[in-house]
Amino acid sequence: MRKIAALYGGNAHQQRTLYESKYRRFFAEVIYLPALYRGSLDEFDVLLVPSQLHQGLLARSQPQIRQFLNRGGIIAAFGAQPQPWLPGHNWEFRPTNFWWWLEPNAKSGLVLKRPEHDLFRYITLEDATWHYHGVFWPAAGAEILIEVEDGGAIFYIDKLTTPGTLILTTLDPEFHYGSYFMPATERFLDGFLPWLAEGQL
Repeated sequence: MRKIAALYGGNAHQQRTLYESKYRRFFAEVIYLPALYRGSLDEFDVLLVPSQLHQGLLARSQPQIRQFLNRGGIIAAFGAQPQPWLPGHNWEFRPTNFWWWLEPNAKSGLVLKRPEHDLFRYITLEDATWHYHGVFWPAAGAEILIEVEDGGAIFYIDKLTTPGTLILTTLDPEFHYGSYFMPATERFLDGFLPWLAEGQL
């Protein structure tokens, strides 16, 4: 089982998600983000980065994060990433359609690009479907697992841009689970965290 550290910025939704007993057992340590720049990630295999963290504090911890990637660490990041604190993700903002399922012949627009990937032994596309706030245009050679019909990645894995592994999704499951709405996000976390701990990345 991989040793996972999760960042915590002090938000209520992060508190609920990271300390919920069924999820807390996956984290060897929950690291308070303002303290990260003074510490080390050397003892961990994976760093989970929730959505909506303070961008200035993430920027201050760039030396720790880059060192972690350079020694082969795995970063899994949730949500919109408008700042270039991770290499090669190329964020594009898209307006969010929160009510797409109320439209006639509703379709989320999400498509499985690699249905044979090990992640999908743990979650389904429906578990990853609520809404999204933008897309990534990852570097050539990255594995796109979920994309949007009209272009752009919702979930991808990049093992080429750095010596480590980047697992990035524009989805923000811990925000919605921690805010007590959007049932799909609980199903997503129920599958994603076991996969992150023990699955084939």
